Amino acid sequence: MFRYFENLVDPYTEYTASDTPPRKLLPFIAEYAHPFRKLFVWAGLLSVAVASVEIGLIWAMGWVVDILAGDPAQVWQDHGTTLILLAVFVLFLRPLIQALDVLVLNNAIMPSFGILIRWRSHAQVLRQSIGWFENDFAGRIANRIMQTPPAAGEAVFQVFDALTFALAYIVGAAVLLADADPRLMLPLVLWFIGYIVLMRWLIRRVGPASKAASDARSQVNGRVVDAYTNIHSVKMFAQDRQELDYAKEAIDLARDTFQKEMRLYTIMDLVLVVLNGLLIVGVVGWGLMLWMQGLASVGIVAAATALALRLNSMTGWIMWALTTFFRQLGVVAEGMETIAQPIALVDDPGAQPLRLTQGEIRLDALTHHYGRGQGGLEKISLTIAPGEKIGLVGRSGAGKSTLVKLLLRFYDAESGKILIDDQDVTRVQQDSLRRAIGMVQQDSALLHRSVRDNLLYGRPDATEAGMIAAAKQAQAHEFILGLRDGQGRSGYDAHVGERGVKLSGGQRQRIALARVILKDAPILLLDEATSALDSEVEAAIQDTLYGMMQGKTVIAIAHRLSTIAHMDRILVLDGGKIVEQGTHDVLLAQGGLYAGFWARQSGGFLDPDQPASDQTDPEKAAE
Repeated sequence: MFRYFENLVDPYTEYTASDTPPRKLLPFIAEYAHPFRKLFVWAGLLSVAVASVEIGLIWAMGWVVDILAGDPAQVWQDHGTTLILLAVFVLFLRPLIQALDVLVLNNAIMPSFGILIRWRSHAQVLRQSIGWFENDFAGRIANRIMQTPPAAGEAVFQVFDALTFALAYIVGAAVLLADADPRLMLPLVLWFIGYIVLMRWLIRRVGPASKAASDARSQVNGRVVDAYTNIHSVKMFAQDRQELDYAKEAIDLARDTFQKEMRLYTIMDLVLVVLNGLLIVGVVGWGLMLWMQGLASVGIVAAATALALRLNSMTGWIMWALTTFFRQLGVVAEGMETIAQPIALVDDPGAQPLRLTQGEIRLDALTHHYGRGQGGLEKISLTIAPGEKIGLVGRSGAGKSTLVKLLLRFYDAESGKILIDDQDVTRVQQDSLRRAIGMVQQDSALLHRSVRDNLLYGRPDATEAGMIAAAKQAQAHEFILGLRDGQGRSGYDAHVGERGVKLSGGQRQRIALARVILKDAPILLLDEATSALDSEVEAAIQDTLYGMMQGKTVIAIAHRLSTIAHMDRILVLDGGKIVEQGTHDVLLAQGGLYAGFWARQSGGFLDPDQPASDQTDPEKAAE
């Protein structure tokens, strides 16, 4: 039975992702709730049915009180069948209606609705560009992804568990009282007006207060996660106190916003007690007065009293449910600031997969300054022939990494084009572009998973033998076999810790190299690929690196100039422009920037921050 209701909606059902999600709250929730629309109708109807049954029972109890005034034997003779049917209804039909109500809400809607929102929200955020992630805390993004689904689920739960039920109950109570004596409705109507005024006052304040509290909690989460993610730096510089103070600012803000939110609930509770007192005195007192005048039966007074006491016990719950509803909407609104942001870097409509035939890369007046008007690249034009090996040299900020990021389409260039085999990279599918490119970075962070998972990340369908062969080529197989984590997993099953922190820099780099070897992409990008390796290991895998390059188009960024001295061509970038290019020997003979870099490098490294004037000044170069 449970399984049937739990499987009524598949939270992973296919859907069309939107590049511009709704930015308003109700359309945003409605888009996610679309697969549940039929269940929502059933949940609403069942909630009304449950409320109607409860009102009917109160009416029935009033009727029972009235018939008890007669002779007991005559009561059973006249009403026995009705009493038996009433008992059957209470024992069997009422539980059935209640069971359907909770099964639809608790088992069909609640689990799947939260999972659907979390799944689609995560999928939406993963579609954002690298630049988008660089502008926010990873912890805050994750917090919003985690807190929005339960908040939306709680809001839906309150609609059908409390608000729909409460509205149906109040309408039913009014009908019951009006049927007994229309004058009994007067205290209920006056109470309801006061209740609506209180709700309106509260709703206008609780949404913004809840959003402010949720924003503050996300800020706390972002700062705490930032400290944990960079725990090595925190410990290295002995800055535990500074991190505590930094977190305390956010925690204090969270406390202040939460205090303001809770003040609203205190005011609500106090006013509600007064309103409910007026309701009880008004309905029961009026009922007693009608009875004393002979205008109402004892049963009517009993039913009116039961209704008043039931509403008294319900109103706090209803108000709390209502404030919970709007508080959770505030959390959803805060989550929307992340989840509902438009996708800026999208595939063109009708974009086709990259068709890589030769591996030629052409840059046409490529310009990109990250919107700052300076830094980056300035009108770079360049053709890299299929299979050509290019080395990139330049000081920090010269534009080397910008060129690589644009080639991978982590950003769209402000002007100009990048073409691979005459295909504009902005007009092909992003995934196909990145599948055609293998990259090893200077700081190759690994996933907090097993060594095997990290290696297969580049090629999930690779065989075990292929994976091990790639690890051996990267001089990683031997140390991998000796790994063991805290859970007792060893070798290729050992987990490497967050960002690979359980491994040395050299070990991480060798796994990253093995991953790219296994991927075997036709275009290869190397960004200081061997900088984390000691000289002995670097020498051992140099042949492997050169073997990787065979038949591929290669762009290698290096500060250790000896690692690119044998490239087919070396490009020197300065101020976002190509100022020199040629082979190692040709550039040395020119006596320009590259020659200055070569002359001043220490142990084979280029000083990326050395001013160009110092590097080319013959007197300073001779020092």
